[in-house]
Amino acid sequence: MSYKIDHKSPIPLHIQAEQLLRALIKEPEYQEGKMLPNEVDLAKVLAISRTTLRLAINKLVYEELLVRKKGVGTKVSTGKFSSKSKNWLSFSQEMTARGIPVKNFELHISWVYPDQYIANFFDIKTDKKILKMERLRGKVNDPFVYFISYFHPRIGLTGEEDFKRPLYEILEQDYHTIAELSKEEISAIAADKFTATKLEAEPGSPILLRKRFVYDQSERPLEYNLGYYKADSFTYVVESRRTD
Repeated sequence: MSYKIDHKSPIPLHIQAEQLLRALIKEPEYQEGKMLPNEVDLAKVLAISRTTLRLAINKLVYEELLVRKKGVGTKVSTGKFSSKSKNWLSFSQEMTARGIPVKNFELHISWVYPDQYIANFFDIKTDKKILKMERLRGKVNDPFVYFISYFHPRIGLTGEEDFKRPLYEILEQDYHTIAELSKEEISAIAADKFTATKLEAEPGSPILLRKRFVYDQSERPLEYNLGYYKADSFTYVVESRRTD
């Protein structure tokens, strides 16, 4: 295959390197156990830094597609032919999977100064404004979730995007930013007056609060998301499989 990276492309170099490696390790010689070229040589061939190359390699090691042994080298993991399955979905994907049409009742875009907690998550200062998006969504006649999202300014969102499109499609197709990892915290709270009004619920009624921390392929923070779900309209299901 051609060892080539397009240094003029808007796609980050480490992502191009990752894509190249994914294609490389599918070749028969590497499937049969041949070691990958060492990092120094491969970085020179691609005209990228070892740090950039290592980001790509680390990603595949994390997915258990590659095995790296100190003093030996890196090779394809036995029996690994694809990435780990991803078990998280965007809201639109969740609803599509359930066959439920989604309606957007409200959409508000603003630029705000982050509080200290959000600034710490993004590793930015509190005096730098970030994009805030608020959306009331649900079934045709049932608004059952109120989302508040904050985005890292590194992405480059302007606020003029067509947010009727799926969010992660916008990030990937328009900004070459792939949402790869989601970490979540789920808790039960009582609806305050503001949330109750949005969700057409009684103040004090049970609400499911889901905090979602979204990262890109290099595990850099992209989005801090709060989802307030009306308890009588939404059930959160967790499926776990025991493995030996």
